[in-house]
Amino acid sequence: MKERIVIVGGGAGGLELATQLGRKLGRKGKAQITLIDRNTTHLWKPLLHEVASGALDSRLAEVDYRGQSAREGFQFLIGTLEHVDKDAKTVTLAAINNSEGEEVLSTRNVPYDRLILAVGSVTADFGTPGVKENCYFLDSLKQADAFHAELLDEFLRVNQALEDGKEAELSLAIVGGGATGVELAAELVHSVSLLSIYGLKHLDRSHFKVQLIEAGERLLPALPERLSTSVLKKLRKLGVEVILNNPVKEVTKQQLCLSEGEPITADMMVWAAGVRAPDITQSWNLQLRKNNQIEVNEYLQSVSDKSIYAMGDCSACRIDDERWVPPRAQSAHQMAECLYKNILREYGGREPKPFRYKDRGSLVSLSRFSAVGNLMQSKSVSMSIEGTLARWAYASLYRMHQRALHGWWKMFLILLVDKLNHAVKPRLKLH
Repeated sequence: MKERIVIVGGGAGGLELATQLGRKLGRKGKAQITLIDRNTTHLWKPLLHEVASGALDSRLAEVDYRGQSAREGFQFLIGTLEHVDKDAKTVTLAAINNSEGEEVLSTRNVPYDRLILAVGSVTADFGTPGVKENCYFLDSLKQADAFHAELLDEFLRVNQALEDGKEAELSLAIVGGGATGVELAAELVHSVSLLSIYGLKHLDRSHFKVQLIEAGERLLPALPERLSTSVLKKLRKLGVEVILNNPVKEVTKQQLCLSEGEPITADMMVWAAGVRAPDITQSWNLQLRKNNQIEVNEYLQSVSDKSIYAMGDCSACRIDDERWVPPRAQSAHQMAECLYKNILREYGGREPKPFRYKDRGSLVSLSRFSAVGNLMQSKSVSMSIEGTLARWAYASLYRMHQRALHGWWKMFLILLVDKLNHAVKPRLKLH
């Protein structure tokens, strides 16, 4: 009987792993590879801030799970993981209803021999009152689309007010000075600078206010302090007001209450501070860290059950006694590669190798204005880059993800199509 390998979560790591295992094992009938996700399409998560700002039309970057599975030799099931039965070795998928509440698919049980959990992460609100009720999150395409729709309405409202001769301003507050918050702030400034091209001639950067609030002493703590300071200067030059070392203690309607100073009033508020695994992990009877991450050993197996693996943002894997693998796209990619090679080693009668995280550095895009990054050459040697070189390096991360999914030739064809779309499509998505 063929081994049943079930992967839950079609993010960067999950889809790459399903694709690679499908090619090597699924196509040849050596194993049954199944990918489960609640959505029908995949979008690389680091692109969500571009979708939110209108810089990217998500339809041009999505990967259809069913199409990918048909090409690469794995099976795709749509569904939301509800329960893991370790004794029976089954996962339960919740029923699916249509927009009218009618049941389309009933609850299903999917058996597994090897279960790989890659359910990603969500933004942590740290229990701050009012965050869930009053702030936007950018954890999914649905959330990014909702933010974008509201942003377009605000563009129209303020532009019309200015056209009528009224005093008006669009204000937006972003909580969290990590990569998402910084990249979103720069992308929004770029979007507003393009509005006049598409008929909204009155709303410009002088009537657009972006505030970025960070609880820590500096932006982008994963980067060297010199680069963090450079990003701070670049954002302020773009007109972004950056507030450091001042945590948000409460959020009310259109207002952020800070630990120090006057509250911040904003038309729209985004919460991009902190990362944790989804709450659903608490119901699986697996050993977790306090941020809901599943604790795994050096082979990425759950310390509670050796037939269950966890990878990506939802996993807690130690680097050493004091450090854990950070929740980044590069971590998910490296874990997917490790699991893929280890599974093939097992099929070849060889012992698996332990996972060793290699920090390749961090890159942050400031839209079309600039980019900064820190590339790790070794544990003790790194190289800081800015400007055009950093932008190329940043863009290459997405291309490497596409290469893992489609291979080199298709990746180059996709790159060509993207260039053509950039030439013929509007530079800003306004619908």
